[in-house]
Amino acid sequence: MKATIFRQHGGPEVLEYTDVPDPVIRANEVLVEVKACALNHLDIFVRNGMPGIEIPLPHILGCDVAGVVREVGELVTWVKAGDEVMVQPGGSCGHCQACFSGQDNLCREYDMIGYRRNGGYAELAAVPGANVIPKPSELSWPEAAALPLVTVTAWHMLVTRANVQPGEDVLVHAAGSGVGSIAIQIAKLRGARVITTASTDEKLAKARELGADETINYSRDDWPKEVRRLTERRGVDVVVEHTGAATWPGSIAALKNNGRLVTCGATSGFDAHTDLRQVFYRHLTLLGSFMGSKAELLEAMKFVKQGKIRAIVDRVLPLSEARQAHELMENRGQFGKIVLNPR
Repeated sequence: MKATIFRQHGGPEVLEYTDVPDPVIRANEVLVEVKACALNHLDIFVRNGMPGIEIPLPHILGCDVAGVVREVGELVTWVKAGDEVMVQPGGSCGHCQACFSGQDNLCREYDMIGYRRNGGYAELAAVPGANVIPKPSELSWPEAAALPLVTVTAWHMLVTRANVQPGEDVLVHAAGSGVGSIAIQIAKLRGARVITTASTDEKLAKARELGADETINYSRDDWPKEVRRLTERRGVDVVVEHTGAATWPGSIAALKNNGRLVTCGATSGFDAHTDLRQVFYRHLTLLGSFMGSKAELLEAMKFVKQGKIRAIVDRVLPLSEARQAHELMENRGQFGKIVLNPR
């Protein structure tokens, strides 16, 4: 089959479109003919290499997969060849306390498709049978691939961790990112007033189309000060933080007393400065959030089917142009998701 791989860590130039052997599935796995695979920042982290994490090389990236089941292992009875599916990107052991309690994202053996096992930058992908869910017929292949990771991540952040309530003010960073574009929609679904940031007026206009009430161009404005102005100096109830060091101090400053900051990532850097006096004097709550459970994705998909959460696809590129796709994402050149088409 055709796949985009890398044989060594480095920049986008290490990505290579080539022929590789077809994957062989295990008894509990499913072979999926990949119709679309969306990019995530995880792809960049894995491609660059991460301290202390060993990635088997050569490696196939891609954790957001949508496609058609071509073969099922003997232990898989809930899907069959020909079914159109989406793939929940996180896998767990299935038998520990965290898994039994429905918190499979906290499993000690939790792993991601395309992280330490081959993923969807290919014509075929072997995935755990427990990770496939039906693709709604109304979704295109690119839309189906664009949803799983960012939807389960944003749902876990806003609904499970921050418990956003009607009437609250929510600040969502990076409206043009995958997580940001879905977080705006979920916050509105919860009845919140949404303030969002982006680097261009064009992205902010698209954010308003998604439901954002107030927008801030962070490349031009003093955004923490602008948040205070928009909230009559109170600050926001919740900050959806996934950019890291560059925005962290301002995010804390933007919170009201008793505010909650929920974070799922650090694309601008992990070494963020925190003035602890701000945390205890102002009674702030800092919430970590990692992915989400399989059950949470299924819950969120109900609203996808109702049209209340929609996939935001910036563009679709051939799998052979994965290098260009990585360069676009690293340069923040998209609004929503970039999707690869293997065919």
